[in-house]
Amino acid sequence: MLVKEWMTEDPIVLDENASIMKAVQIMKEHNMRRIPVVKDGKLVGIITDRDIREATPSKATALDVHELYYLLSEIRVKDVMTPDPITITPDVTVEFAAVVMLENRISGLPVVDEENHVIGIITQTDVFKVLIHITGIYYGPYQIAFLLKAQPGLISEIAQEIRRHGARIVTVLTSYEGLELERRRVYFRVMDMPEDKFKEMVDHLKKKYNVLYWIRDDLSKIPRKKQTSKIQEAKEALL
Repeated sequence: MLVKEWMTEDPIVLDENASIMKAVQIMKEHNMRRIPVVKDGKLVGIITDRDIREATPSKATALDVHELYYLLSEIRVKDVMTPDPITITPDVTVEFAAVVMLENRISGLPVVDEENHVIGIITQTDVFKVLIHITGIYYGPYQIAFLLKAQPGLISEIAQEIRRHGARIVTVLTSYEGLELERRRVYFRVMDMPEDKFKEMVDHLKKKYNVLYWIRDDLSKIPRKKQTSKIQEAKEALL
């Protein structure tokens, strides 16, 4: 999967001479945490909500609201941005972008063309979307994990066993992380089916293969964050 298929295209950018007040307003309005900064249309930096917090007075400031607004309108984006940020091109894989973010401990990357124009941005949220897409959790609640020998045809053999029990396979993923190359973890995700039938299938599989676990993900029980009040949002925008 390539970055250009998952990035946000034509993202909002800020001129380096824009005020951080404008950056705050845009971040709040569009629920953003970072904005690419340009000069003459080319990327020169990136400003994040953390940059803004570090550049603005603390909540213990003696400044009144008017003085605070004036201060935020006078500070330029170029004064607090991170210059020359790490970038990627649209034709690298999402996996590569994820490694770049992980290794550099950053949560988003501008995507640029050959002339350093910003054509997109990819974030950790986009990587999460890819993870959800390739695992198929929205289409199959059950997951069965196996520890298998790296034996040709073994995955296909298990897939046939699963189908014989009336289960429909959504995805199959494998991982060698932390294991020798002679062994691997294999994860089958299957569509919903009667629980007794599923357990009957798992019991059968346990007799022939090393089943690490099975689980049913219930998306109806996803925790939801509480909504921030408008008053609190206004305070956060100022401080």
